[in-house]
Amino acid sequence: MKREDLRNIAIIAHVDHGKTTLVDQMLKQGGIYRENQTTSDRVMDSGAIERERGITILAKNTAVHYKGVKINIVDTPGHADFGGEVERVLKMVSGVLLLVDAAEGPMPQTRFVLQRALELNHRVIVVVNKVDKPDARVHEVIDEVLELLIDLNATDEQLDSPTIFCSGRDGTASYSPDEPLTDLTPLFETILEYIPAPEGDENGDLQLLVSSIDYNDYVGRIGIGRIERGQLRQNQDALICNYHSGAAPKRTKIVSIYQIDGLVRVPVDSAKVGDIVCFSGAENITIGDTITSTTNPEPLEFVKISEPTMEMTFAVNDSPFAGKEGKFVTSRQLRDRLYRELLKDVSLRVSDGETTDEFKVAGRGEMHLAILIETMRREGYEFACSNPRVLYREIDGVKHEPIEKVTLDVPENYVGAVVEKLGQRKGDLLEMTPVGNRMRIIYSIPSRCLFGYRSEFLTDTHGEGVINTLFDGYEPFRGEIVRRFTGSLVASEEGETTRYGLFNTQERGRLFVGPQTMVYEGMVVGENPKNDDIAVNPCKKKQLTAIRSAGADEKLLLTPPIVFTIEEGIEFLGDDELLEITPKNLRIRKKILNTELRMKEMMRIRRALQENK
Repeated sequence: MKREDLRNIAIIAHVDHGKTTLVDQMLKQGGIYRENQTTSDRVMDSGAIERERGITILAKNTAVHYKGVKINIVDTPGHADFGGEVERVLKMVSGVLLLVDAAEGPMPQTRFVLQRALELNHRVIVVVNKVDKPDARVHEVIDEVLELLIDLNATDEQLDSPTIFCSGRDGTASYSPDEPLTDLTPLFETILEYIPAPEGDENGDLQLLVSSIDYNDYVGRIGIGRIERGQLRQNQDALICNYHSGAAPKRTKIVSIYQIDGLVRVPVDSAKVGDIVCFSGAENITIGDTITSTTNPEPLEFVKISEPTMEMTFAVNDSPFAGKEGKFVTSRQLRDRLYRELLKDVSLRVSDGETTDEFKVAGRGEMHLAILIETMRREGYEFACSNPRVLYREIDGVKHEPIEKVTLDVPENYVGAVVEKLGQRKGDLLEMTPVGNRMRIIYSIPSRCLFGYRSEFLTDTHGEGVINTLFDGYEPFRGEIVRRFTGSLVASEEGETTRYGLFNTQERGRLFVGPQTMVYEGMVVGENPKNDDIAVNPCKKKQLTAIRSAGADEKLLLTPPIVFTIEEGIEFLGDDELLEITPKNLRIRKKILNTELRMKEMMRIRRALQENK
């Protein structure tokens, strides 16, 4: 059976190439809204963090109608750290729209997502977006996409993929770069003509591969996937199987079924081959499971998700301020939350740490873990996390480390500073080509050498540079590197900071706290330009006499303190430091809070290093 009334597509691209904006226009022109209905931008980015950061984090489903055909659309993330989201949802669709920026051209994540789509033999429609930009170079970008397809060993049919030129912001498209842009009709027509209709045996035994998981407080876990064979009916008895685990099938009952139409889930009694559905009732369902009939349990193979490359330790907060700001503070609550995250994030790994209060959390990159930390923080969790460390592998007896391919778009004036810094970080220059009035530089560099570099890069390029990274495999260890060349200013006692104490402290380095801030012994209150830690007392008060008045403090000018984001805090952390996360504050602290004990430990480490030499 062939479902000519249905098409399933995913929109894939590099970050900021306009996927979500194009979906907005497809929804408007697909008849989802009333004529007088007010609409918002980036409607698919429904999460608060997504809207604040302007990026897509979770893949989401929607559907539009065109000429009696329902087009299921999956909007995917573009950031490399969320590549696992793209990998799993590609099993739900029959073809992809590959968006490419008309000025930037194919970028690292473009290559990654296109490679995954080609491996699954998906049909590809190339969409050159933002053709109305002043610096658009449409013809060069078409050639670059063709070179990319050849480089990825695309078949002859995939090399003949149609190309559409559009402006996602305006909702206009055309078949040729020289034609005037009209509405999105050329894009819709190409989807109907080129993307294959779903096929399958409608009367066969049920097979539904779960590619996504949602959660609802009323009905519990909700599975989302495409029906590969047979029909799914309400109140139907079924089995949960898994191709990779080899575990015995578990019986379940499908309580309710929903199909996605526009931005809402519509309850239905049944669904058939090719439909992307949401269903509840299967309480223990996970991503990669197959829902099958009770008579013929045949699980489907799930796509292999790329392994994590870096790890952090999450631990119960044991600082003097522990439990004052968070709602969930115990190790049991932290453990339950982290293991619950595994149900919907297939590229995350969680394991118990060396003590009962520690957990090792491995992910695809700093942003991947920073988003998890931010989400937990907003939910009321309070905990501490360590600096990131890469996951090494031993291959043929040789220590290997993860390598990133870094693409940097830099104004020509700042190329020298960027090349010098990456050379110090054991980067190998692969390519340097001019793109418009900028220089595109591509480096191969160990993942660990990029920790803390992003903020340096923005400083070196005066905020005008763009950096993108993509995991590029494992290579032999390239040697040790000094990751941080600065030390910390560490508070020597607990109390409230004073203007007088901070004025004397700021002569030592940059401050992280302002006046009237509560600090404790062992908390990092600033950065020392030299590579040593200094104990300081920002709570010091001026001895008041008839000559020294309290009001004189108002004349002391303080440099505004540096306020870290979670990513910047993670980048700053040294090996002996932790980032304290609470719903209200981020604090950097030493693992050993007591000043005397910390100094003794530092001396012991130095003696051990000298003996090894």
